[in-house]
Formats: sequence, structure tokens, C-alpha cells
Amino acid sequence: MKTLGRRTRLLAATTVTAGLVLVAGCSSSDSGGPTTVKGVHLVKGGQLTTCTHLPYPPFQSEINGKVQGFDVSLIDLVAKNLGVKQQILDTPFENFKTGAFLNSGQCDLAAAGMTITAERKKNVDFSDPYFEATQAVLVDKNSGINSLADVKAKGKKLGAQAQTTGEDFAKSKGFDPVSFASSDAVLNGMRTGQVQAVIIDYPVVQGWLKDKANAEKFKVVDNLKTGEQYGFTVKKGNKALLDAVNKALKDAKADGTYKKIYEQWIGPYNASVASPAAS
Repeated sequence: MKTLGRRTRLLAATTVTAGLVLVAGCSSSDSGGPTTVKGVHLVKGGQLTTCTHLPYPPFQSEINGKVQGFDVSLIDLVAKNLGVKQQILDTPFENFKTGAFLNSGQCDLAAAGMTITAERKKNVDFSDPYFEATQAVLVDKNSGINSLADVKAKGKKLGAQAQTTGEDFAKSKGFDPVSFASSDAVLNGMRTGQVQAVIIDYPVVQGWLKDKANAEKFKVVDNLKTGEQYGFTVKKGNKALLDAVNKALKDAKADGTYKKIYEQWIGPYNASVASPAAS
């Protein structure tokens, strides 16, 4: 998973206001101070404040003036159980790894298609894994590249999103990838010929290839199973909220809601990917 730009935006469920307020999965008219709901402390009354990093489709992106996606829909379930609405705050991804916005009380949790790693666990508490991701190698069809190894052998340029596990994987294989600040920038780098191949989470590539123009120009040549699992994060020690997140995930998988959300945003349901064992 991935960084963003260096900006912070509050995303509400209405329209843009002075370039600051955009649209979230849900919003709340109550923006009071901290409160406790069903034993869960919330940084703002009447809402579950979620930090994310846009865009990262199909997990979270702005669609028709509203932030939507797989992560958004899952966290909406947590908010519903608490009897509040979800409010989304768009923040730089580097803060997710340190837990900065959780520690400062700006957000209750973070949802950003984030891979669970031992290093990140030092700063935040992860939920149970909710998605198993693989890394895809996407190339220009005219590049002559047929594998990740071909990128190096043929002297082509490889791109990746900065501070992501995809970038880390590329470096571990001896590449010096061109770093891009967001997934949109990665795709633009391919479109403009800055790079001839990219490595990034496969669900993101799936989303890109739904666009006919992208499908005509690009193809997947490698799908690398790296053992990555996504998790939501809360501030270290926030067991009440962590329990609420895990309960929502467990219930959604048991009653079919998770499968429905998965098929809406990801594609054909794959139980092994959708229900990974906790690491």
C-alpha cells in the first residue's frame, strides 16, 4: 500500500466549500467535542472520524462528488453500529505509519488500504486483516516487457507509489523505481511515458483496467503474491474501538454483507482473499 500529497482535507457529505470540504461516505451535523458512545471514545461528537489518503480506488476515491469505496463501506458498518456517521479526513500517508493523526486526536481510526507490517505495529494497533493483496506489474503493451525481470533486462523504467510496500518490494529486487506521490500520479506516469512499467497493489490495477482506454494501452504481466494483508488502524491501546471494528468485520463476513461490498468494489468474490487468517 501507499503516500499522498501534503494536504489535509475534511470530507463531508455535501459539496465543496472553499476547497476544504469535499464529500465523504457519510457526514454528521454534530461536530461537537469528544464523546463516548457505547463505550467507545470518539474525538468528535456524533461522528466516527476516519483518516484516509485519496485517491486509492477501489478502496477510497471521490466519485460523483462523494468519497466512496471498499474501505469506506466497511467503516460505515462500524459507524452504524455505534449510531453515528462517518466523516473522512484526507491526510498525507506518511502520518499513517507513525499514527500522528490518531495520537493528536484528529481521527478515531485510519482506513487507507494499508498493509499490516511489524514496523507499523510499533506505532498503531491494527484490526483483524480484512483483505489480502498482491502486487501487480502493469506495463505498456508496446514496451516489449513480459515480466518484472524484463523491466531490468531491457533497461526500462519502473514506477511505484512512494512509501508503499510496492516500492519496498521493487527496491528489494534491486530496482531504483521512479517514485510518484499518489496512485493517480503513477497512472499518469505510465500514460505520459515517464515509466514503461509500474508495480502497485493489484486491486488498484483492476480498477484502472476497467477503463477501456487503459485496457487498450496497458496489460498485467506479473501478479506477485507477497503475503500482504490490509488492516484498519487505531491509536495504540484503543481496545474499545478496535473491538468495535473487528466485530463489524466479523459480523459482515458472517451475514453476507462483506461479500456484497466486496463484489461491488473489488469484483468476483474470492473467499481466501476476502477472509485471510490473522497474522
